[in-house]
Amino acid sequence: MSVAELYTKSTKVWIPDPEEVWKSAELIKDYKEEDHILYLKLEDGINIEYHINHKTQELPFLRNPDILMGENDLTALSYLHEPAVLHNLKVRFLESNSIYTYCGIVLVAINPYEQLPLYGDDAIYAYSGQNVGDMDPHIFAVAEEAYKQMARDEKNQSIIISGESGAGKTMSAKCMMRYFATVGGSASETNVEEKVLASNPIMEAIGNAKTTRNDNSSRFGKYIEIGFNCRYHVMGANMRTYLLEKSRVVFQDEEERNYHIFYQLCASANRSEFSELDLGNAENYFYVNQGGDIYIGGTDDLADLEKTRNAFSMLGICDSYQMEIFQIIASVLHLGNINFESNDHDGENSFSSDKHLYLFCKLLGLERNQLAHWLCHRKLVTLNETYIKSMTIKQAACSRDALAKHIYGQLFNWIVNQINKALRSSSKHHAFIGVLDIYGFETFENNSFEQFCINYANEKLQQQFNLHVFKLEQEEYLIEGLSWTLIDYHDNQPCIDVIEAKLGILDLLDEECRMPKGTDEKWAQKLYDRHLHSSYHFRKPRMSNSAFIILHFADDVLYQCEGFLEKNRDTVYEEPINILKASKSELIAELFHDKEAVSAGRGQVSNVTLKSLRKALPATSEHKKTVGYQFRASLNLLMEALNLTTPHYVRCLKPNDTKQPFSFNPKRMVQQLRACGVLETIRLSAAGYPSRWTYVDFFSRYRVLMRKNDIHVNKKQSCKNVLENLIKEENKYQFGKTKIFFCAGQVAYLEKLRAHKLRAACIMVQKMMRGWLQRKKYQQIYKAVIIIQKYTRRFLAKQLVEHLRLTRAAIVIQKQYRMLAVRKLYVLIRTAAITIQAYAKGMATRHMYHKMVQEQKATILQKHVRGWLAFLRYQRIRHAVIYLQCCYRRMLAYRQLKKLKFEARSVEHYKKLNKGMENKILQLQCKVNDQSKENKVLVQQMTALKASHKNEVEKFKNEMERLQSRAEETKVLNLQQQIIKLQGEQERAHKDRSNAEIRASRDLTQLKECLVLLEKEKIELSDEKEALNKYILEQSKIIEEQIALKVASKSYQFQAEFERERSHYQNLVKEFSRLEQRYENLKDEMTFLKYQELENENKKLKNELDQLRKEVGNTAANDTREQNDASCNLLNQLKAATEETEILKEKQIWLKSQLLMAGKEIDALKNKATMADLFGLPKDGNKMSEEDLRCAYDAVRVANKLLMDQLHEQKARYAKEMKTFQIEARALKEELNKQQQNFARVLQLPSEAQIEVGLQQEITRLISENMDLLEQVEKQDKTVHKLKKQLRSIKECATNQSSGELKYVTESKVYELPNLPAISWKPKDFQGMLECRKENEAHLIRNLITDLNPQSDVLNALPTLPAFIIFMCIRHADYTNDEQKAHSLFTAVLSGIKKVLKRNYDFEMVAFWLSNTYRLMVCIRQYSGDENSVEMNTPEQRKHALKNFDLSQHCLILSDLAIQIYYQLIKAAEGKLQQMIVSGMLENDTIQSISSMTARPAGYRKKTGSLPADDTTYTLNSILHQLNLFHSILSKHGLHPEIIKQVYRQIYYIIAAVTLNNLLLRRDVCSFSNGVQIRNNVSQLIEWLRGKNLHQSGALETLEPLIQATQLLQLNKTTDADAEAICSMCTVLSKPQIVKILTLYTPINEFEERVTVAFIKSIQNRLADRSPSRQLLMELKHVFAVNFPIVPSPVNLDKIKIPEILDLNFLNRF
Repeated sequence: MSVAELYTKSTKVWIPDPEEVWKSAELIKDYKEEDHILYLKLEDGINIEYHINHKTQELPFLRNPDILMGENDLTALSYLHEPAVLHNLKVRFLESNSIYTYCGIVLVAINPYEQLPLYGDDAIYAYSGQNVGDMDPHIFAVAEEAYKQMARDEKNQSIIISGESGAGKTMSAKCMMRYFATVGGSASETNVEEKVLASNPIMEAIGNAKTTRNDNSSRFGKYIEIGFNCRYHVMGANMRTYLLEKSRVVFQDEEERNYHIFYQLCASANRSEFSELDLGNAENYFYVNQGGDIYIGGTDDLADLEKTRNAFSMLGICDSYQMEIFQIIASVLHLGNINFESNDHDGENSFSSDKHLYLFCKLLGLERNQLAHWLCHRKLVTLNETYIKSMTIKQAACSRDALAKHIYGQLFNWIVNQINKALRSSSKHHAFIGVLDIYGFETFENNSFEQFCINYANEKLQQQFNLHVFKLEQEEYLIEGLSWTLIDYHDNQPCIDVIEAKLGILDLLDEECRMPKGTDEKWAQKLYDRHLHSSYHFRKPRMSNSAFIILHFADDVLYQCEGFLEKNRDTVYEEPINILKASKSELIAELFHDKEAVSAGRGQVSNVTLKSLRKALPATSEHKKTVGYQFRASLNLLMEALNLTTPHYVRCLKPNDTKQPFSFNPKRMVQQLRACGVLETIRLSAAGYPSRWTYVDFFSRYRVLMRKNDIHVNKKQSCKNVLENLIKEENKYQFGKTKIFFCAGQVAYLEKLRAHKLRAACIMVQKMMRGWLQRKKYQQIYKAVIIIQKYTRRFLAKQLVEHLRLTRAAIVIQKQYRMLAVRKLYVLIRTAAITIQAYAKGMATRHMYHKMVQEQKATILQKHVRGWLAFLRYQRIRHAVIYLQCCYRRMLAYRQLKKLKFEARSVEHYKKLNKGMENKILQLQCKVNDQSKENKVLVQQMTALKASHKNEVEKFKNEMERLQSRAEETKVLNLQQQIIKLQGEQERAHKDRSNAEIRASRDLTQLKECLVLLEKEKIELSDEKEALNKYILEQSKIIEEQIALKVASKSYQFQAEFERERSHYQNLVKEFSRLEQRYENLKDEMTFLKYQELENENKKLKNELDQLRKEVGNTAANDTREQNDASCNLLNQLKAATEETEILKEKQIWLKSQLLMAGKEIDALKNKATMADLFGLPKDGNKMSEEDLRCAYDAVRVANKLLMDQLHEQKARYAKEMKTFQIEARALKEELNKQQQNFARVLQLPSEAQIEVGLQQEITRLISENMDLLEQVEKQDKTVHKLKKQLRSIKECATNQSSGELKYVTESKVYELPNLPAISWKPKDFQGMLECRKENEAHLIRNLITDLNPQSDVLNALPTLPAFIIFMCIRHADYTNDEQKAHSLFTAVLSGIKKVLKRNYDFEMVAFWLSNTYRLMVCIRQYSGDENSVEMNTPEQRKHALKNFDLSQHCLILSDLAIQIYYQLIKAAEGKLQQMIVSGMLENDTIQSISSMTARPAGYRKKTGSLPADDTTYTLNSILHQLNLFHSILSKHGLHPEIIKQVYRQIYYIIAAVTLNNLLLRRDVCSFSNGVQIRNNVSQLIEWLRGKNLHQSGALETLEPLIQATQLLQLNKTTDADAEAICSMCTVLSKPQIVKILTLYTPINEFEERVTVAFIKSIQNRLADRSPSRQLLMELKHVFAVNFPIVPSPVNLDKIKIPEILDLNFLNRF
């Protein structure tokens, strides 16, 4: 495919434009390779010529075909270059109002500067669970992808959000956090997700401010890690902040503001709780009024402060701490208003005195005089003396500003730390998602240290981004099995090395900051010397010596060196800090005493150098950490954290600088695209295979290009055949396992071929059709013409003869006349030409002559001028050379003179003074110099030892803090003593060092004295020097060894103690768990033993009773026959009596119940009579008088009083129960506090004592519990003994009675029992009642509810059998008037049903129990016994009505349970259908002739395509099959038809809502062909409803929005009549929905037209009269109210048979 084939006529290209950056044009002539000019026509119709560069031969960029216009993914474009990206973003932003676009793995977000309805809960639910490439680009799609990858791969994720100020980074981060809080809501009751969201208003208040580019700009970077547990619920979070802009506290540019919290406090100054702050209007404070405008349109500072305070309260920061925070912020405002005045004429000394100083000290609890003194003075400390120097007014103001910045920075860090404490989880996170909201690349007219750090961070992030994009691109090729070569990508490591490498910019900056007199100019000179000629990315500006240029990946940035050192040091004087440390406020003391506790995580850059001007004393390691050093360290930690996660990228862009909604500035967009790495992603994609098609989509799209021989059964082979014929260059495409990969431009070429093919086919069809029509018309005309010709030819022949005669005569006349006219004209022209030639030749000759004269004169003038100029140049060079020679010679002479003078002086001095001792003096001087150098080395070694010692002490402090946090503040006293010891050792080391220095100085003075007496003491001096050297070396070695040994021993001791503490703690935990488990085991054993003993005792008692009966029988058998007969009679009478007593008992129970019922009826009648008689109410139907009404009113009052008394009794009972519960809770709390106190006391003891005390406490606790258990066992033993005694006494009584009776019968024979007739008992019929005893209640619940399988064949005849069985048990409880039994049974049934439904979410299980719950509720209402229920039942069913209980409240409880089960049923159905709806309704191609034209190329995000044989996709038949399954299940389990209709109404609403929401969020399905497909699918759903006779359920109304949406896709969208038709048809759709569908409408091929912006605006104007609604998506969680109809069952209770398989034999039938 040559270039000439691409650049043909009608091809569209992009050409540069100074205003629009790139402008579209069309070729009006084919391009040839030898051409140097392209002939183009712009979109406005102007023709231009585009000249091709002769050197580069670069042609203009080609424009993508219209099918790719407005693509969701920029990498899906065929031509990948800057104009294509810019145009695609512009089309999506302006025409489609789409602010999100994918660019590979990057989400490009454009700030619309307008509130859009895209972030509601419905949008969250719509994107939840969806693949990232299936929906339109959205911030929620990226969040869902991160959440899904975290759950699927169990790997931590990170989302990097960057962009300029005002691009919408903060809003994007808030949307991310809100999505995670909604989707991953915490399962516990701690509301962690609400706390995570509550941190946003706090951070915006203290860290955001108004800038010229953004009203709510984040002036710091933050990285939030949202932690998830193993079930992927939010369980905590952690925040790290980076590079807070503290300079904004004291200075703001014009039209900018300070941080929001200052203005919020000033706006709330009139409140009573803020009266102590003594604040006023913000205009009165210097720190907040420098920008001019203190208000922001559309914001309410007063309301924002309330949000901030509520957020503080949500995060657990109490009101007292909040007030202290506000006091500190108010004190910063007062500090800025402190004025300084000069107290002398020179202005060297200054002092401050005003009310703001008093208020500042009052709010912070400081000494006013001390602070006033140290604000105007500073301390200078040298080795020997300390000076206090007053500051100038400028210096005092700078010191005040530094103090204000430091206070605010410490407060900011403390608040961040408190937020982290509130969000921290006690358990370890299973995984986390990090959200990085960081500043984008910045370049201004004046770039300083802040911009340098920001751009440095962006360089690091860009490097990580490039590596990740490159890695993913290569992984895709490996997965698809492509043969590929390494792609060359831009690596910005050299630029990073210039900044952070050894002797880089940051190293040289830190080195200059350590210099006592370091300046920005010296630092700049070092940069020039080090990097100017050795680094490509470092440049020096031509016109400045205090600036430098770095060639960043995005742009070349000029940095001004002024202020770099001061900002890097971040200096504040030590004396004001010491005053703050002594503050009366606890928070202030906490802020400035404990720096570790205030730091906001590892990433917080918080550095303050406490400056006391100790020039001679070495700085500690803490003071050496500059802002640049700490920022580099925190950035490296951030990069390590990001490298350990899977990153996701969001690039926020600003469409314009004027904050106009939906206004697109191409220049600003191109700048940001180049800076944010989007174009680099495009370049990487273009270097490989950016266009990717699945084999199915490619076959369906380009089938028109295939020949008959190319088509194969295997579509993959067909694709290979056609590509081999169409694209001859094999390196332009490759075949993967599931896709075809194309190089840039190949898809556009195929689209061009396809368009030509379709155009040729259309022309062929038109040609044949037009030919047929013309032939038909020709035949008709031919017949008519023959007739007309026959009649006209005769007339024409006559006319022809006459015409020929006249024509001949006219020709003769014309010949003569024309000859005369032509002759005259020829003569005239000849004379005129001769005259003109004569004059022209003369004039040309004269011009030639004048020109020759002028050239000769000009030559002479040039000769003389050039000579004169050359002479002048020679003179200047000669004078300059002579002058340089003179200067150089003078310099050499001057050097020679100085050298001679120096030599003369040194020689004369040596000759006069030393007289031959020069060599000796020089040797001694060298020795003295060596000695001084060695002393300096020793001093340096001592300082290094001191620094290392301090480092070790700090490490030990950190180790102590970790030990305190892990072991819960154990060993505090021991560690403090050890710290005191270490401090004492440190002081001794200081003293030793000072002694060594004194000795060294003394020795040096001795050496100096020895120099005066060189000749006398030369030998002694050398000896003393050697001795001194040996002594100092020995002392230094001894000190080093001692310190090293002490440090090693202490560290070893600390480590050993830490290990012992940890092992001891772990042993305690293990011992505690073991003892706890042992206690549980003992408890279970005791209960089991008690139960077993009671069973044994019962068995023994039964055995003894049996033995007693046997003994009585044996004794009776051994007696005489008379005794035997008597005993037999007695035994028979006894058995008959026992049977009669049992029968009488049953009759008695039945009679009691009947008597009770009769008594209640009699009482009711009596009450009625007495009430009527008492109040004199009329018994007839006449109208009541006033007295009757009064009496009735009194009766009602009496009844109300009775009810109130009952209510008060219930309240009192409830209050008593609550008091008992509270007492128990207090007792438990007291026990817990005691245990905590004991545990704290134990932790303060040494390790061995802790183990002993812990074991003793545990043993005592177990002993006490065992004693209690033994007491209970003893009590039970006593009761057992009592029962045994009673049993023995009964035995003795029975034996005595039997023996006495026998004696009485044998001896007296007076008393004889008559032979009583046995009472016969007639078996009763089954009355529909089942008795369930208390001990069998659990068995009933288990067999009938818990373990029951809804699919059992037993339930086929009567699916609601469990409901009837439960109701019959309740009827028996009502029959026996056992209210407690009925209540316990009802409660057990409810808990059993809830337990089953909680354990099993299967649709069939839920439907089964919905049907049974509904049936049980209907049975209670049917057999309640009221008037309405009597009418429902048959005469046989009226016998089964309830007699004693009023179960109306239980019916309400069952109704609530049924509603819950109904919602669970809908949720189960939704879970089944959720994954089918989108695929079946939107992606299912039921009409193949239309679907073959809808294929589109896939970008990076579309990775799921494959061959149909490998896919498991859902179709509309899947949905219909699932609906049939639902209907069969609901019908099988006997659910009422009205409830089934309501279920399907809700299901159809879910189908319509999910389908419409996805339609509104997907551009690829908004087309005419997809509208036809969806309409066809909807019609099949409607037909299914009609087939099941469910069309009157209201389900059709729920489909109406979807139907109108499909009709909108199919209507014409061009004229005003079309707009009117759309507005009249779409009555259910809201205005945003209609506009969204029109903007998303995408033509599938070039024969369709796009919807114009003017048409959409006309629709909006026509819909302006409708009720305003910003609802874009349908509410997925909406559930229609359910209504349960009370329809009685025709089943008689006495006809129900219980199957044996249910194992309910323990139920007694009544």
